Amino acid sequence: MKRLSTLSIAAALACMASSSMAAEPVIGLITKTETNPFFVKMKEGAQAEAKKLGAKLLSGAGKADGDNAGQVTAMENMIAAGAKTILITPSDSKAIIPAIKKARDKGVMVIALDSPTDPVDATDALFATDNYKAGVLIGQYAKAALGGKAPVIATLDLFPGHPVGAQRHNGFLQGYGLQSLDAKSNELAKPAEVVCMADSFGDRAKGQTGMENCLQKNPNINLVYTINEPAAAGAYNALKAAGKEKDVVIVSVDGGCDGVKDVAGGKIAATSQQYPLKMAAMGVAAGVEYAKTGKKVSGYVDTGVTLIAAKPVAGVDSKDTKVGIDLCWGKK
Repeated sequence: MKRLSTLSIAAALACMASSSMAAEPVIGLITKTETNPFFVKMKEGAQAEAKKLGAKLLSGAGKADGDNAGQVTAMENMIAAGAKTILITPSDSKAIIPAIKKARDKGVMVIALDSPTDPVDATDALFATDNYKAGVLIGQYAKAALGGKAPVIATLDLFPGHPVGAQRHNGFLQGYGLQSLDAKSNELAKPAEVVCMADSFGDRAKGQTGMENCLQKNPNINLVYTINEPAAAGAYNALKAAGKEKDVVIVSVDGGCDGVKDVAGGKIAATSQQYPLKMAAMGVAAGVEYAKTGKKVSGYVDTGVTLIAAKPVAGVDSKDTKVGIDLCWGKK
């Protein structure tokens, strides 16, 4: 009887171990917000890949861009729920680091999507657009589009100190051939050609206000760089109200469906399109691989960027708005 009892216990333990190994991997996705079409598409990509690979996806977000506390709470809840991989788009690249360190100390793999932490190596890996390259592309396009005119530039940036905002801004200036900073800097370069800089927080209304203030400061602005297409739409509204919309070139970054439509409609000259669905799908796949093999990903993975323009210019590789609509996110 004793031997049978021992065999039964051993069989039960083996069964439990087998069941544990077969359990679906739990992966967390934490975005900056739930409402931004970029992050909605990111969540769609993660959900589709999780379903395809047999993983369980937990999702959470801050209440608004910049809500670090909300992201920390989401991370803690996901770890408690058994997540072994967490994908995150950090709202605050520095403030989130203690929470990430706690997660990694518990064996959780943490992958940053879209936005890096500061420092970058606070996460196991980064899957993101090369934001500096995205800026370079629109800078090159803007120079060709101005056709030899001296640039009088306004920049509608994100907010101070954010790596993505700095990389796009400085990449734009580099692409134009103006004094700039390298991709590692979180400061914003301001050569003499930039006559006005405003923080838009990627928001349409703040973009419009920023553009109005810039026009008051210098009515001769002929080129506007914006952190994203909502800010670009706000800039266009301000320019139109001032009767200047046909005299100013607007360039942007993101490639959302509304933004591509604004390129097609002539409101934005060009935008650099990035791919949130791809970032998330790659992150989920890496999480499933980690659950199966224990192998973590590391370093930076470029998820691609394409210049979308209504009118091609010589010397700058771009795709038309039809391609942009096919690959955009948000309501088509």
